Amino acid sequence: MDIAEKKVSELTAEELEQILADKKQKEAESRIKKREAYEGIRADVVKRIEDKVRKVTEEVYGLFTFVNDETDAFKKIMSEYGQLLREDQLSFRLAENNFKIEVKTNKVKGFDERADVAASRLIEFLQNWISNRDKGTDDPMYQLAMTLLERNKYGDLDYKSISKLYDLETKFNNDEYTDIMSLFKESNVVETTATNFYFFEKTKQGVWKKLEPSFNRL
Repeated sequence: MDIAEKKVSELTAEELEQILADKKQKEAESRIKKREAYEGIRADVVKRIEDKVRKVTEEVYGLFTFVNDETDAFKKIMSEYGQLLREDQLSFRLAENNFKIEVKTNKVKGFDERADVAASRLIEFLQNWISNRDKGTDDPMYQLAMTLLERNKYGDLDYKSISKLYDLETKFNNDEYTDIMSLFKESNVVETTATNFYFFEKTKQGVWKKLEPSFNRL
């Protein structure tokens, strides 16, 4: 007689153990299937979002390059027609009908080529540092430092971010880190130009409303 056809009272201890083992096996297989289904759905969602984000990111970079080239070229025409207040004027605005563009440029502190060397050394230092840490790349100190090393849309290191790295010197308490910070400070001798573009549309009430071509502003 098959085990499944027997009453519980008729089952031996070995048969009961077999039934329990079979049940656990089925439950385990069910959990595995559910996990695989979940991970498959997650992978699909992430991949579809990633593809869209990468595509839009490329388009946004193309938009920035287009706007930068167009406004830079027109600025030269403005200069020829005497539409600039002075020859070294950096910021200006353009408006036509219900659309306006503002180009705002300002001088910011930057770094020379020594900062690239310092950045490479710091990345190597951080990678060696986390190899001896329990949390590895999940260590908050590592994540903070790597975030501060991120470059802006022009591919330059951000002065304010690098300045925050100086504050971590006492926390790392390491001669190599101190040397790297000294190199960053020595390289901070260049003044660069940062340009930002702002777009506006005129409402029916005649008020200029800022257009925010930003995902988080929608």
